[in-house]
Amino acid sequence: MRDMRLLRMRWSDYEFSSIAAPFPIEFIPFPASYPDPAYLPIPNRGTALVSDEIDRELVKHEVPSEVAEEPYRLPRLLKASAPYVLPVCNHGRLIFNGKVIGMHSDPLPADSQLATPIRLQVARFFDSQCSNEMCSLRIRHRATGEEFDPRQNLLTNANGHLCTLAESMLADVVGVSTLAMTADGALVLVNQSSRNVASALLLAPSGSGSLDPRDLGQGRTGILQDILRRGMERELCEETGIRPDEIRNTTVVGFARWLERGAKPEFFGLTELSATTADFAGHRHLASDERLYSGGTLTLRIDLDVLGRELEEGAELLTAPGLPRRIREDGSLPLLLALRAAALWRAGPAAGDHAPGEPRAG
Repeated sequence: MRDMRLLRMRWSDYEFSSIAAPFPIEFIPFPASYPDPAYLPIPNRGTALVSDEIDRELVKHEVPSEVAEEPYRLPRLLKASAPYVLPVCNHGRLIFNGKVIGMHSDPLPADSQLATPIRLQVARFFDSQCSNEMCSLRIRHRATGEEFDPRQNLLTNANGHLCTLAESMLADVVGVSTLAMTADGALVLVNQSSRNVASALLLAPSGSGSLDPRDLGQGRTGILQDILRRGMERELCEETGIRPDEIRNTTVVGFARWLERGAKPEFFGLTELSATTADFAGHRHLASDERLYSGGTLTLRIDLDVLGRELEEGAELLTAPGLPRRIREDGSLPLLLALRAAALWRAGPAAGDHAPGEPRAG
């Protein structure tokens, strides 16, 4: 009890406030083990670490995974910050401290057919807020003015590079987002309400959220892409009212790390529907716990093949002619990253000679 009081007293001397400045990518180099890495800053939305080679490998090869027997536990230093971090992160929002799934190894291309399984671990939502979300805060000592910079202290290794997920001490909860494409070629998008912790009032992918234990399936081992698809399709149905029998196929097309949110892992998919745009003219029933966070759905036409060719030819994402103006102005970081990954996949050889409406190999 004395130790816990001392730890709490340490953080009580600090004041916590949000950081508006972009992530300092010029001072934090890429993880050395990531192939073909790039930082993708989107003004006023966030910054992501992306790797096109990792994206291609996710489409081509199944990745094994295993769930750790012990749940994630916050390091003592971070646990003591909870009474100060949680109120700043949530701003009075209604938050449920449910179980989620963290990721503690990196989906790097394997050197052989015997790939090391990706390590997953059960955590709590507050674990993520007291570790990853802490990296979006400025922490200043009231008496001395000295600052504790979580981005430098929690996100970098001994060499000063961005930590890999395997090196990280944070919860690193897995974000999943998918873009649903109707049978007549329109995207289904979600207007996020002001109650969303991330990307409030912006356009979100058709389904977007975090992996939770329901997505793991049976046993402690499985194929990572299968787990991600279950999470993506669950979020899709909850947030849009799409029925499972309207889903033809979901392909995992991308991976990124969201730097402002403690470099947490994010995966992206493309889901093909049997439903048409006209089917969305009627009322869709959302899961009751999603009504607080959704401002409704809309459909928007976009040619992913054209956008993919523009990106392949060197166009910047936000200035590519094929990106609709509404998404350019109001798209959240997960939506923009999902569109980028899906468009590059459609433009690449991995997509094959796919005809619209046919299921793709996932």
